[in-house]
Amino acid sequence: MGLTATRTRAAAARREVPKSRGGRPTKSAAIERDQRLIEVATRLFLDRGFDATSLDAVAEAARVSKPTVYARYGDKRGLFAAVLRREIARWLAPLSAAAEMQLGSASDISVEQRLVEIGREMLTFTCGPDAVAFSRMMTSQAINFPDIAKLGKEEGWLKAVATTARFFDHLVAQGALDVDDTTIAAEVFLDVVVGHNHRLATFGTPPEMKVAEKRMRAAIKLFLAGALGSADRVQSAAKGTQRRRPSR
Repeated sequence: MGLTATRTRAAAARREVPKSRGGRPTKSAAIERDQRLIEVATRLFLDRGFDATSLDAVAEAARVSKPTVYARYGDKRGLFAAVLRREIARWLAPLSAAAEMQLGSASDISVEQRLVEIGREMLTFTCGPDAVAFSRMMTSQAINFPDIAKLGKEEGWLKAVATTARFFDHLVAQGALDVDDTTIAAEVFLDVVVGHNHRLATFGTPPEMKVAEKRMRAAIKLFLAGALGSADRVQSAAKGTQRRRPSR
């Protein structure tokens, strides 16, 4: 009886979706349906993993028909890609916000402190349980579905690098950093600041946040020692002193 009642409610929910004159859901109803599908799929992928999540289970939990899911996403890989794309955008938002905030911060704040603030935001979302779970799923599926690995790289890593590089461009223009290629500098920064801690979390041995932040601060000091050049520039940057970038 419980199963029958559940099916009856699911069928009723499908019938209640507003339809246009042509019989299809209205634009707002379609958007709401897609959002619900992604939310449900995200939860199931996180709870069960990629292999144990089926499109049938997603359709049932989201209260939509199976043909609707197949028509919208094609297969499970397509649905996972849609979920991954949204999650990556959610993870990158704090990085973008932190970079924008630092761009508008007072000029007397040292470069080191600006990078610490950005690094702290990055640690929070890259070592979080959801980010770690999706990283494991991408790793496990990369061989069978290289397009998923490509998506993770292009939508995740490369956009994070681009965001960080734009911030470094600003610092170079101020004379606060002295690097020839801000893209390479951004890659090195991201790897040394959060790469190690993210890998530990992915392997199931996440460090305590206090330990992770201590390592992050040490990594930033090492990074700045190379990006600033001579010792007097390191000391000047630590005090917030700006210098014009030497002509090349």
